[in-house]
Amino acid sequence: MNQREGYTDDVVKGFITWSIIWGVVAVLLGVVISLQLAFPQLNLPPYLTYGRLRPIHTNAGIFGWGIGSFMAFFIFITQRLTKTRLWSPGLARFQLYLFNVVIALAALTLMLGFNRSKEYAELEWPVALLVVVLWVIFSINIIMTIIKRKEEQMYISLWYIMATLVGVAVLYLVNNAAIPISLTKSYSAYAGANDANVQWWYGHNAVAMVLTTPPLALFYYFLPKSTGVPIYSHRMGIIAFWSLVFMYLWTGAHHLLWTPVPDWVQTLAMAFSVMLIAPSWAAVFNGYFSMNGQWHQMRENYLVKFLIFGVTFYGLQTLQGPSQAVRTFSAFIHYTDWIPGHVHMGTLGWVSLILFASIYYTVPKIYGREIYSVGLVNLHFWLAVAGQLIFSITMWVAGIQQAAMLHATNPDGSLHYSFMETLVEMYPYWHGRALGGIIYFASLLIFVYNIVKTVTAGKPAAVTQKA
Repeated sequence: MNQREGYTDDVVKGFITWSIIWGVVAVLLGVVISLQLAFPQLNLPPYLTYGRLRPIHTNAGIFGWGIGSFMAFFIFITQRLTKTRLWSPGLARFQLYLFNVVIALAALTLMLGFNRSKEYAELEWPVALLVVVLWVIFSINIIMTIIKRKEEQMYISLWYIMATLVGVAVLYLVNNAAIPISLTKSYSAYAGANDANVQWWYGHNAVAMVLTTPPLALFYYFLPKSTGVPIYSHRMGIIAFWSLVFMYLWTGAHHLLWTPVPDWVQTLAMAFSVMLIAPSWAAVFNGYFSMNGQWHQMRENYLVKFLIFGVTFYGLQTLQGPSQAVRTFSAFIHYTDWIPGHVHMGTLGWVSLILFASIYYTVPKIYGREIYSVGLVNLHFWLAVAGQLIFSITMWVAGIQQAAMLHATNPDGSLHYSFMETLVEMYPYWHGRALGGIIYFASLLIFVYNIVKTVTAGKPAAVTQKA
């Protein structure tokens, strides 16, 4: 507990520690599977193959690193914005243990091949039920803290926190509805096109409620805290929040263009995807305008670089995503390597840079120490940005070449290139992707070293500033 302010911060330390551990596992597995694509002989059946390791990579990254960190910072932020101690510290400690049990079970069952084959919803029903219990415990604790708040004004971060809690609950329960036939096997409660429509309503809104609203909650809190100046427009933030939440709900079917899903559903998703640019960029502009007269902090303040670059990658994502939702462009690049390039700019660029900044800010506060090495923070930043850009740009170029080859036809209408000819041309790009991943992993190791040294050998903070 933070004795001076009466806040429960011990559990924040636990969640930060374990989210970093799972983050290292996720990126390491990402490097391994990128090497398995570039060098197929590295696939070692039955357990250490791309097909088994890839869902562990995504689950460890999104839920272990992402959700674990968001749990830490929701607890940290909510207490300070409400000026209220966490409703139940004991419940939070139980949540930490259950969180690690769930992530470990997810990794084990996926490696053994127990997989529902639904993107971001692969876990079989016993583990999925534990996820529900975990989320209910977490949500009750945060919502009760907000209800009992001593600060009447609800800052924008709290709105994004509540949207995350409610949104994830609804999405997860609906898409994971299943009919168990044994302890390790179940079938979706939906079938055919309906199953696909529900899955991608979930899949894209999982991006919204796990990879968009939580980092926005953190961005709106840590940017003013890091710069020492208020957010440019709280009103613009609130308007953008409600617009974002409403528009995201209708966009999932843009993953299903040119499929048996009804055309009107596809068109609706396409239209709302394009409209989503406005509320997304409202957050970007809110961050940029907040920096008026403060741009010098990009050089002087190591936290600001992470936050501004992170929100910039978010803005780029929300231009690229809607463009992919347009039928003609989707027909060209869907099912190509362009897509992992797009996704990883979001996860490695937007989400992770915001989380790095949040951890760099929070750890010195709750341990009462100064950051061990600002030089290592800057090295981490530039390696992470370089690795992510090498990864993303390599995949974008690969995707365009791949699409062009797959769509090329002879005068008689037959395909000009075989699938194998297209595949062979991808190997240089897959080598580049692996290189970008290795650079990013190196940056992560520097980050971990710096955090560990901050906790164990950092100079005591001369004057503990208010967190």
